[in-house]
Amino acid sequence: MTAVTPMLKDQDSLAPLDSRYVDVAQLPWKPTPCDGIDMRVLFQDDDRGLLTALFRWAPGSSLPLHEHVDIEQTYVLEGSIVDDEGEVTAGNFVWRPSGSSHTATAPNGALILATFLKPNIFLTDELSGQQLK
Repeated sequence: MTAVTPMLKDQDSLAPLDSRYVDVAQLPWKPTPCDGIDMRVLFQDDDRGLLTALFRWAPGSSLPLHEHVDIEQTYVLEGSIVDDEGEVTAGNFVWRPSGSSHTATAPNGALILATFLKPNIFLTDELSGQQLK
């Protein structure tokens, strides 16, 4: 099985069809290639490109220009995320179509839950071709 929760305790002892109960607070935050943005991976399947993660954005942090290779879904738990199309605030949701691109910032910080069907691709020189995972 390629679907996992990285760092999930006793994951290897589970049968293929067992549910995976995740104690999110026990998962480590890990840095992303973007300064001020860390993530907790809740679920990933590298073979399919699926990823569900919490992202913690420090105040003023930004995600450089990137393309959504497939649909991205974002629910904001705290703070807000802003781009040239608008702002999504705490308690609200935005999804972005395949092929869309944008730069996003968190002026006052944010905590978001994001689901990706395929990894985003960065379009800036310093992160060109990298993916969040």
